[in-house]
Amino acid sequence: SVVLVDPGASYKGAERIHEAIRTITDKPVRFVINTGGEDQRWLGNIYFSDHGAKIIAAEAAVSDQRKRASDQLSRLAILLGEKGIEGTKDVYADTTFNEKKDLLVDGMHIAIRRVGPAYTPGDAYVWLADEGVVFTGDIVFVERLPTISTVSNTLSWIKAFELISSLKPAHIVPGHGHVTTLSRARADTLDYIVALRRSIKSLIDEDVGLEEVGKVDQSKFHKLIGYEMLKGRNAQQVYQEMEWE
Repeated sequence: SVVLVDPGASYKGAERIHEAIRTITDKPVRFVINTGGEDQRWLGNIYFSDHGAKIIAAEAAVSDQRKRASDQLSRLAILLGEKGIEGTKDVYADTTFNEKKDLLVDGMHIAIRRVGPAYTPGDAYVWLADEGVVFTGDIVFVERLPTISTVSNTLSWIKAFELISSLKPAHIVPGHGHVTTLSRARADTLDYIVALRRSIKSLIDEDVGLEEVGKVDQSKFHKLIGYEMLKGRNAQQVYQEMEWE
């Protein structure tokens, strides 16, 4: 059988994922793992649930999904249009866990570990120890600037990344970007978050207000996709987070 990590953000998106799976195998999708609370990690659940799969997610991820489902569905309706979002509904996990869940499927051991809050409160990774492969969800962004949202926690995000790093994975399947190495994941995600927090701390220590956050130099990461769009918002979000640490 097939275990799918993250079902996409819509019914039709999940259907296309299933079409891609069928080019590899005709075995059924038995389990779908949600690695977090962002739309692409869970709003395709309904399609695979309708096709008999069991959905697995951390309790904290499901709580986050429930809180933000209405906003995410509204945003997707604007992005995809009525036809694009057709059939998409909020369907939640059949099986939840607090910190860890282990599966043995067709002789393969699959370890699911919640290490959030990171990008979202219930972020988890999926570790295939025998293969040296980790699926990180939104804990790792490569090739694009990490997005720091109102539900993110950058301090614990750093800890989550280091827990993944301690696995010494041979291959990382990130939440955004191509399959990558630990060193590239570190450069594009961890180094950015650490550098941004260091710069913001300097502003706060100097009693510089939020209105001056645009002065933070993030140019080292200018080649990452979304840099111009996200850099200012990220800086504001981290400033607001660190004010209360």
